[in-house]
This record gives sequence, structure tokens and C-alpha cells, in this order.
Amino acid sequence: MSGSAYVIGVDVGGTFTDVFILDEAAGRIVTAKVPSTLDDQSRGFIEGIASRVADFGDIRTVVHGTTVGTNALLERKGARTGIITTEGFRDVLEMRRRDRPTTWGLKGAFTPVVERADRVEVRERVLADGTVLQTVDADDVTARARALAEAGCDAVCVFFINGYANNDNERRAVEAVRAVWPTPYVTAATEILPEIREFERLSTATLNAYLQPVVSSYLDRLETGLREQGSTGDILIVQSNGGVMSIDTAKRYPVRTALSGPAAGVIAATRIAEAAGFPNIVTCDMGGTSFDVSLVAQGEAALAAQTSIDFGMVVRTPMIEITTIGAGGGSIATVDKGGLLQVGPESAGSNPGPVCYGLGNTRPTVTDANLVLGRINPDRPIGGKLDRLDIDAAREAIRAHVADPLGLSVEDAAEAILKLANAKMAGAIRLVSIEKGHDPARFAAMPFGGGGALHTGALIKEVGLASALVPRFPGVTSALGCVVADMRHDRVQTVNRMLADLDCHALGQDILRDARETDAVLAGAGVTFSAVERVIELDMLYVGQTHTVSVPIEVPETGLSATAIRDAFEAAYTAAYGRLLSGIPMRVMNYRIAVVGRRPRLDMGLFAPEDGKPADQCRTATRSVYADGRHHVAGVYERLALEVGAKIAGPAILEQPDTTIFVDPGLRATVDRFGNLVIQAED
Repeated sequence: MSGSAYVIGVDVGGTFTDVFILDEAAGRIVTAKVPSTLDDQSRGFIEGIASRVADFGDIRTVVHGTTVGTNALLERKGARTGIITTEGFRDVLEMRRRDRPTTWGLKGAFTPVVERADRVEVRERVLADGTVLQTVDADDVTARARALAEAGCDAVCVFFINGYANNDNERRAVEAVRAVWPTPYVTAATEILPEIREFERLSTATLNAYLQPVVSSYLDRLETGLREQGSTGDILIVQSNGGVMSIDTAKRYPVRTALSGPAAGVIAATRIAEAAGFPNIVTCDMGGTSFDVSLVAQGEAALAAQTSIDFGMVVRTPMIEITTIGAGGGSIATVDKGGLLQVGPESAGSNPGPVCYGLGNTRPTVTDANLVLGRINPDRPIGGKLDRLDIDAAREAIRAHVADPLGLSVEDAAEAILKLANAKMAGAIRLVSIEKGHDPARFAAMPFGGGGALHTGALIKEVGLASALVPRFPGVTSALGCVVADMRHDRVQTVNRMLADLDCHALGQDILRDARETDAVLAGAGVTFSAVERVIELDMLYVGQTHTVSVPIEVPETGLSATAIRDAFEAAYTAAYGRLLSGIPMRVMNYRIAVVGRRPRLDMGLFAPEDGKPADQCRTATRSVYADGRHHVAGVYERLALEVGAKIAGPAILEQPDTTIFVDPGLRATVDRFGNLVIQAED
């Protein structure tokens, strides 16, 4: 469309590819949900945009939350990778922290992503204080690299012990490897994570190498496809820390894309809730296979220093704290040998999907239960993947696998499936709220994803949440998050010095130098920012402790002082633990720098309903729904046609192209000025 200027967010899930399009010139929002093309996600990506955009030349920016890296890790489908390491340390990746898949189990198996034969050693040694005890032999490294390449490795990671203290040996080795390696996929551990703790550094760097061929080739196809369609706009990729990075940075550091899709959803939820006046929310992202929960307190999402993607797959890079359980729409319900109902973690996924999809699955899922209970319209499936849902097949599956074994009616069995799924979701919410000292009564649920809004009422009642805030387009919230996310780059460097022995002025100058270099990375992305902010923290602890405290600190151009560092640590320690330990020396372990480029804020007023109608004019039908052990007559409404201020009492069903919302009996939904639904208990 001539004169348009599109900013587009695309989130690719296992079932659907969600597209959020902001036409900046017209001040208009358009969304799309199309089936994902799992054989090549870039194809569905481009098809989703093409379904709404006629001229790709009008695209200014495309921002993508990708699951390619996460899926490659979970499915063990990364590239064959080699490791070149210090003599005596080839088994660090396999030894981990001597943990086990099941803490109290009698046995446990673990296979690292790099086989032992592809983990080779060279003679070199750097001491913990940075002293080079033995210089690496570049010819030895070259020989090892050639052998790994000839053995069939596509990528390689160079990791030397104590490289964080002095990376001279590692740098020389990487130069030797890159001179002979047949692909660009060479990772230096200290380029990824120059931080103390050898397992975490090696694991993060190895997974980066493991993902590089897979993620880079995907992003190359994506970039080529967009250019062939005529797009010359910027392409940005969402990171797991909730920020975005350039596509070239993503190719170099693909490990930063792990869990980027769920992170985008949290960012969108935070912005929506902030505008609506809800500073405290619990995000509830329910897709086909999982239920992702994150807590946002006072408008800030919590960041974790490291995350385990799967057992033994530790990624130490800042990530939004997200708790995931196997309770998605495709989670399978079974009765075990003891006669107990189980829901998940096994999932029917998107293929074959729930029984009602008619694609070969015969075991009932959470989606089948919602369909049988009348909460989903069989004639209006979301996403355009199917023309109709087979409710008879869903009923038969629930009867055969759950109702008959438990001696229940089909409806009671379906409700039991939902109650168990809701209990698991409620447990995940308690994990991020009550167990971390937060009162759920001060928080609102923010359900999104294709199925989240079907379970809102149950979660309010089960956990004791104050209310729920359902966004205007719940099914494409993660795609919206791509559009509103800021650009962010994080950097860490180990110090590992006693405060009393530290040259604080030199430390301050080192921090400022690294901060300016990180600023330059943002400046080189070619993206316009409304502001650029720096966040600087020290990881500190008392001598004898193993866990650090994050200490926010200002670093003036004149440099740091020991007094400023001590005062900041004592303030942070008191805030965390309520007391100080007198007479015990302090240690500075690391400094961390985050540089955030704030992108222009999206006007949430664009979501406000245009030409909205009173609730009675948006009511299209009634439907029998089964809830709390009996049938109810529920009104069915066109959600997007409702005017600001419209109120609907439950039980009610609100339908829209990307999701369905169920308002439970005893609850009331109100449309706010941004088009969100606020669901609360009736007065």
C-alpha cells in the first residue's frame, strides 16, 4: 500500500505463526495468524506477512521472536560440534556440577551435545590470577582443528581454563582455528562469557557453537526471502533478555535467542499492563504444548542470570525469568495404572494435535475438553488451519480414555481434565509469586497465547489473584512484544578481587571503556532510539559465601572509589537480607553492563475499539456450557466489536479470530479504554 510504513512483529510457534503489523503512516494495527511451516519456518514467516502486506517495499522494520534455537536444543538437532580445550579438562561439559536429572533418583543418564571423541585437548595453562604458565602452541591447535573438521564437525568451540582472567592463549588458539576452519562457525568461550566458573562458561559457549549453523542458515533464508519479496527494511531478532539485536549479531550469538519467543510475550504484557494501570501482573502464556508463567512487579520483569534449557544445557546469559510446565492445549489426558487422572507433560503438539483436529491422534487433550464443555466453537477454529473441529471425536476420546475408566459422565470427565490442568497452572503461578514473597491478591493475571484466556477465571479463583487483564489480541501478544521491545546488549567481565586490594579507579575506567564499546554496538545497528540507558551492576559477596548479590552502581567519568562500592554493596545486601556481616571482607566477583536503546513507545490508544457497540448488539448467539458440575446458558459475543465500558456477566464466551475468552459464572468482564478486558469477581 503506497504511503504505508510497516513495523512488523512475527512470532513463530509450533502450531501457528503470529503476525502483528503496525502501519505507522496510517496509525493502524492489523494482525494475522497462519499455520506454521515446520519444515522451514521462514516460509510460513513470509506467508504470514504476505497475507496482510501487498508491497514488501513498505516494510520499515521486521522484528522476529524465533524458536529455532530453542527447538534445536530441546530436540538435540544442532550441528556436530567440536571442543578444543586445556589438557585435562575435556570432560567439564559432561561432569557439569555433578547434579542429576532426578535429584533423589537412584540413577540418571546424561549425554552431552558434544561426544567425547569430539572434545580434544591441547597443552596450555593460565592460572586463576591471569599468569600464563604455559603458552599455547598454535601448530598443535591447528592440527587438532584440522582433525575435528575432517571428522565431520561443522562448528567448534575453543575453551581454555581460566580464560576469563587472561584470554591471550585462547585468543591465539582461536586465530589459528579460524585460519583453517572450513566454515565461519568458530566460537571463543571468552567472547561469549568472560566470567568465572568453568562449566557455565563452557556450556554457554558450546551451545552457541552448536546452534550457529542451524540458526545462521535459518536467518540467511529468512533474510533472503524478505529481500526477494522487495523488503529493504531492518531485520531485528528478539533476545531472551527481552531486548532485540541485529540479525548479524544473532548469527554470531545464537544462544541469546533461546526462549526469545516467551520473552517477547512478557515484554508486550508489561507494556500493555503499564498503560492500563496494572503495575503488578503474572503473565500466563498458554500455547499448544506448554504454559509459560512470569511475574512482573512494579512494571519490571525479573531477569535470571542463567537458565537451564534442559537438563545439563545451562545458558549463562541474562534471561527473563519464565517458569514452564507441560500444560498446553495439546497436553494429553490419561488415567494411569493406579486409576489417577494425569494431564501432560506428554503433548499431541501441532501434528497430529488434539483429537478434534482429525489428524490421527486418538487420546484426549485439554483443547478437546474445552471443546466438549462448550467453551470453543467447533465451527470457528482459530488460525485458519482447519475448517471445523470434530466434537464427536473429542467426546468419544474422552469417554474411552477418561470417563469410562473413572466412572464419570463425559462432561464431568472433561471438567476433571480442565481442573487438573488448572491446578498445575495455579502451581506454576504460586511458584513465581507466593514462593518468592509476593501476595497474589496484589497481582492481576495477564492471559495470552491461543488458549490462555479460556482458563482465566479458574486461575483467579484457584490462586486468589485480584483480577485478570486480557489484552486486545491475546493470540498474537508475543508478536506484539517483538514490535515494542527495546534493543539491549549485555556484557560481563570477571574481576575476582578483594575490595581492599582492588584498584577501584582502574576498575571504573575498565567499566566505562566496555560500556562505550557496547554503546557502539547499538549505534552500529542503524536503529533509531528515543533514549539510550546504561545499567551497571557489580556481583559482590562476603568472603566465605558462594552466592553473590547484584549491586547497582553509578560509575562517574572521574572513576570509582572503594567507599562508593562498599556503600552500594551494604545497601543492596541490607535490602536482600535485612542485616550486614560486620568485620568480614568483601569481594568483587564480576561487573555487568547492560546498554538499552529505548525504541519509540507504541501508543496503546491504537488498540481502542473504533465504532464499538453496546454488549447487547455484539451478542451473536447463546451456547450451553458445562461449568462447576452443571450446564449453563452462556451468551456468545464478538469481542472486538465491543465498545469501551461494555460489561458482560459470566458465564459468557467472547470470540475473536486469534483466541476465545471464557468468562466464568460469578465473574464480570469490562472493556477498558485500550480495548483490554478486565475480568473480576461480581460485586
